[in-house]
Amino acid sequence: MTEAEIDAAVAADPDWAEFETVDWSKAEIVTPPRKQAISIRLDQDLIDYFKSQGPGYQRRINAVLRSYVKQRKAG
Repeated sequence: MTEAEIDAAVAADPDWAEFETVDWSKAEIVTPPRKQAISIRLDQDLIDYFKSQGPGYQRRINAVLRSYVKQRKAG
């Protein structure tokens, strides 16, 4: 795919419209924090719920825990 074809495909993508005016020149590459594998016991209904939402259930559990910590730190 040529550069022109890529630009045309991006311009035709309706999901791109909200990002057209973003100044990407100051964008920074952010490396997510390293995750540590642990063993944790959770109630089966919680696991079932998160798994029922599709792939990435561990990432969603992490996001819920992160939100909880953020709220607690905020006071």
